[in-house]
Amino acid sequence: MHITTNNTIEGTAIYDLPDTNGVPIVADMSSNILAVRYQVEQFGMIYAGAQKNIGPAGVTVVIIRDDLLNQEPTLSSMLDYKIQADAQSLYNTPPAYSIYIAKLVFEWVKELGGLDKMEDYNREKSHLLYDYIDQSDFYSNPVVDLKDRSLANIPFVTPSKELDIKFVEEADQHGFKNIKGHRSVGGMRASLYNAFPRQGVLDLINFMQSFESKNK
Repeated sequence: MHITTNNTIEGTAIYDLPDTNGVPIVADMSSNILAVRYQVEQFGMIYAGAQKNIGPAGVTVVIIRDDLLNQEPTLSSMLDYKIQADAQSLYNTPPAYSIYIAKLVFEWVKELGGLDKMEDYNREKSHLLYDYIDQSDFYSNPVVDLKDRSLANIPFVTPSKELDIKFVEEADQHGFKNIKGHRSVGGMRASLYNAFPRQGVLDLINFMQSFESKNK
């Protein structure tokens, strides 16, 4: 069974895994790996692009059960994880600089206190923004069920599409880049990945308060 643990577009996430009656769970964890604690043993395979929380694009992390590493003649060598595992991830020339940056990020997370502390930090950041949006009668978040809300990606809208456009333009002028929501859902989206600081959330809330007071 394949799942994506964090939906960057809709702003939803899966924290409690479904009961698959023994069927292996394969998870794309690209946008919340190192951000939320999961029990790795519950997955058959986890894969994640590095570009959200680990390092530069071009590195992919794969965690896979030994019993799922099998000979599959229909796969090319580039897609055969057994070949990669047997070669200790050195079947091809590795992107050394990107891997080095990932090492620094892993060390940073450990120095912070590990994954539990990282998750606490992310929950604190996201709750600041969610709490402000929830108490506002100007902004709204489409994810009503609190347990399904993403810690990393928080979509929100104003009362009209015209104000959404104005918000994005003024936010950009104030240094809040790429806050426009995905084209399929519109509105705005705050992406609070691991490296995004708590102060940045507070600054965004201050801007949102100012925009609301001027446009109500």
